[in-house]
Amino acid sequence: MRRPHLPARLPLDPYVLALLGTVGLAALLPARGAAATVAGGASTAAVALLFFLYGARLSTREALDGLRHWRLHLTVLACTFLLFPLLGLAARVLVPGVLTQPLYGGLLFLCLVPSTVQSSIAFTSIARGNVPAAICAGSFSSLAGIVLTPLLAAGLLGSHGGGFSPDSLLKITLQLLLPFLLGQALRRWVGGFLVRHKQVLGHVDRGSILLVVYAAFSAGVAAGIWHQVSLPRLGALLLVEAVLLAVMLLVTWYGSARLGFGRADRTAIQFAGSKKSLAAGLPMASVLFGAQAGLAVLPLMLFHQMQLMVCAVLARRRARDAEAELAADRVAEVSPPAQHPAPRGR
Repeated sequence: MRRPHLPARLPLDPYVLALLGTVGLAALLPARGAAATVAGGASTAAVALLFFLYGARLSTREALDGLRHWRLHLTVLACTFLLFPLLGLAARVLVPGVLTQPLYGGLLFLCLVPSTVQSSIAFTSIARGNVPAAICAGSFSSLAGIVLTPLLAAGLLGSHGGGFSPDSLLKITLQLLLPFLLGQALRRWVGGFLVRHKQVLGHVDRGSILLVVYAAFSAGVAAGIWHQVSLPRLGALLLVEAVLLAVMLLVTWYGSARLGFGRADRTAIQFAGSKKSLAAGLPMASVLFGAQAGLAVLPLMLFHQMQLMVCAVLARRRARDAEAELAADRVAEVSPPAQHPAPRGR
């Protein structure tokens, strides 16, 4: 039996470390009083800026060109916005024995956010999968998530997500949807600038999310939400998320085979359909959860690091399988057909 090959280093995302450092800073030095007001206002502006940049960067033409592979994209969307939420709802049986109600709310929110783009593409490329399909699938998921994630959160999270109140709908519109549409409308004029300064704007993206995290966790500290979490509960949450990730990886791989997809497409479906976007989920949570956002995004932060580590190992395994399959095909092409001896006469 072949032993599984592990990479020399598992990917510990430096940005996750920065996020954890920001959480620690908020725990030790939370913004209070006037500082909390300033941090909250800056966080609101940062969320609007993030979604403006999302809209300005997303090429609508490229996304529409990818519609010819509509079965694959529908499969990924179904995994992201149908199967994941159903599994999240099924996890309700774990409350209160395994998970507290706030942690379950964060777990369910994790199941509602869109898929990643960058890591899905990277892992699909490493695994020798269909990279153009992964690009389009990630773009479709991000675009759909602008609308579907707030709607699903409002419908499924109830009081944890604010529900369908006029105030929550106004926040979603002003902080998420309107900046995104404005970015799409101005893309023809600002798109070139964004491409030329992609590296600098990447730091703006990440810095904005760190600001959102600091404001959210500061509000959580002030509200005393961290007294609701214990180490055994965190351990139980990690175990539940490991099972959730394992189920999605198995379903996306074997389910796509049952649907008739080839190996390259199955690889794209697995890596795009089993992930959740930390970059999209964090700012959305700050709008939907308010003071409870700190505890709500904890499951998403843990899941993000877990999916990176597991998919890094899996992508290398898929790459070796693809190389072995290609080598077998080459051998079959150059090998002469087997010669069968003529039957001897009596």
